[in-house]
Amino acid sequence: MWIRVGTLDEIPVGTAKAFIVAGRAIALTRMGDQIFAFGDVCTHDGGPLAEGKLEGYVIQCPRHGARFDIRTGRVLRLPAVSPIPVYEVKLESNEVWVNLESG
Repeated sequence: MWIRVGTLDEIPVGTAKAFIVAGRAIALTRMGDQIFAFGDVCTHDGGPLAEGKLEGYVIQCPRHGARFDIRTGRVLRLPAVSPIPVYEVKLESNEVWVNLESG
């Protein structure tokens, strides 16, 4: 199920921004011409990942330092052990869409 999240101008470059999409907390970021969407909830303790530090394709939870790959959701550093969901993104004109079934 594809849901319109916003416009390209609303998606930051180099940092993440939190959105509520159909009741789910999702963070989006833009790197070059790519947009990434991932769950905005740390699987360790529910921390808001969009408030964490983004370095390349890695987001770090601001609470306890768990790190995740925003392309795959894979855990890169404890204390988290479960991956975060990642979502398919498409751009139509200037509108950003996220596929909730892909996460």
